Amino acid sequence: MQRLSSYVQGAWHAGTENSETLYDPTTEEAIAECSTAGIDFGACVRYAREVGGPALRAMTFAERGKLLKALSGAIHEHREELIEIGVTNGGNTRGDAKFDIDGATGTLAAYAHYAKSLGDRKFLSDGDGEQIGRTARFHAQHVRVPRHGVAVHINAFNFPSWGMMEKLACSILAGVPVIEKPGTPTAWLAWRVAQITVESGILPEGSFQFLCGKTGDLLDHLGGQDCMAFTGSARTGALLKGREALVKNNVRVNVEADSLNAAVLAPDVDASSDTYGVFLSNVVTDMTQKTGQKCTAVRRILVPSDRVDEVRTDLVAELARIQVGDPRDKANRMGPLSSKAQFDDVRAGIERLAAVGDVACGGPQPLTDKGYFVAPTLIVAKDGEAEIIHSDEVFGPVSTIVPYDGDAASAAAIVRKGGGGLVCSAYSNDSDWLETYVLEAAPWHGRIWTCSDRVAEQTLPPGMVLPNLVHGGPGRAGGGEELGAARGLEFYTQRTALQGFKGFVEKAFGAK
Repeated sequence: MQRLSSYVQGAWHAGTENSETLYDPTTEEAIAECSTAGIDFGACVRYAREVGGPALRAMTFAERGKLLKALSGAIHEHREELIEIGVTNGGNTRGDAKFDIDGATGTLAAYAHYAKSLGDRKFLSDGDGEQIGRTARFHAQHVRVPRHGVAVHINAFNFPSWGMMEKLACSILAGVPVIEKPGTPTAWLAWRVAQITVESGILPEGSFQFLCGKTGDLLDHLGGQDCMAFTGSARTGALLKGREALVKNNVRVNVEADSLNAAVLAPDVDASSDTYGVFLSNVVTDMTQKTGQKCTAVRRILVPSDRVDEVRTDLVAELARIQVGDPRDKANRMGPLSSKAQFDDVRAGIERLAAVGDVACGGPQPLTDKGYFVAPTLIVAKDGEAEIIHSDEVFGPVSTIVPYDGDAASAAAIVRKGGGGLVCSAYSNDSDWLETYVLEAAPWHGRIWTCSDRVAEQTLPPGMVLPNLVHGGPGRAGGGEELGAARGLEFYTQRTALQGFKGFVEKAFGAK
């Protein structure tokens, strides 16, 4: 069995007490264990602040960008090995494992590219300067500078590689050291990426620490210059956000939580159109990729009431093509859920949704005697107003068709019942319909993806998170925001308004 260790204060630490066990979700075989017993979490925070922070802040944005580019290359060199771990530990198909790993290296490379435009400076000019006195002599300029703290990243189990590196890319480029904590069920992959990171020697000492196991009292040591970014369930995010030490010390907190993302089909979309084909393809992809264990997966499918039977028939036919089984077999397009806990939660969730709808395909029954396998499950709501459809996210290959009257504003009103989302998708060739929907839905979403025949051949699926666009959302989705190119650095930097003699302020800190 693989023993996973933590990297803290410049050394690897393998706790031996209170170990947590990781399993192969295909065979249920125990494959690894980890523990953080014996780690002084307060010392980890001080080490990051006192060693890693100064080393990063001594570098320019361009220099930090070169680190990210080199790290992307170092991880990519181990791609095949990492894919195998993703298959074994996460139950990923090869395609799903590549999605996670390539997402990590791609995001690092993207932020290395963004660094070039930020230049050889150690701060960012924030907008243009302006006159604030009787004459132009008295001048003001906003700037952004790295905060003198540490960024604690608590990552989700579903993207152990991508989730860790997308947060790291923003923080390191901003000049802030990180302490990374992966979701335990799939921590083997994150641990191996951490090993590669440390062994590469690319990042300055103290700028990267890695905790494999419980975080103990780590968060209680954070102060006003520190921050915490969390990805996971809305319930856990709310508990962390309300932690006494974080509130007392005004620690910056960013939460990216689950959300009941919707796909909306407009009434004008003909079944023979390219847009309808993209609609079917995207819904199936976002239901089954990573076995539906994506924060951007489609949970609600809004369909005009008079087309529910048609869409149901077409989606069932498409989902029937998804062969489920051992992800090591290339013929299988969907593997198991990542853990026993997820398996139990998803099966129970399907039963709750089935109480307010008809199961068109799939269901809660296990597919095998061994392993955490469920079938792609499509449910048709009997009552689109049923609260559970808009409040209970089943984090697996499960989605519900919700009938609506075809009106754009009505569709947005139904989608808003989810309380805030990361992304919603809308399919229409009617520009007026789309404009109405976007304006009504946008306040409840971090991202809105639209499709028409004009872009059907060029679109990426709405579940694809891109480093140049913001990721996050209001309300239930956590109220946070990350990525978005240079916008992703804002969380890790302090905006300061400088005032003084224009000759000094503009020359030293003005935009270039």
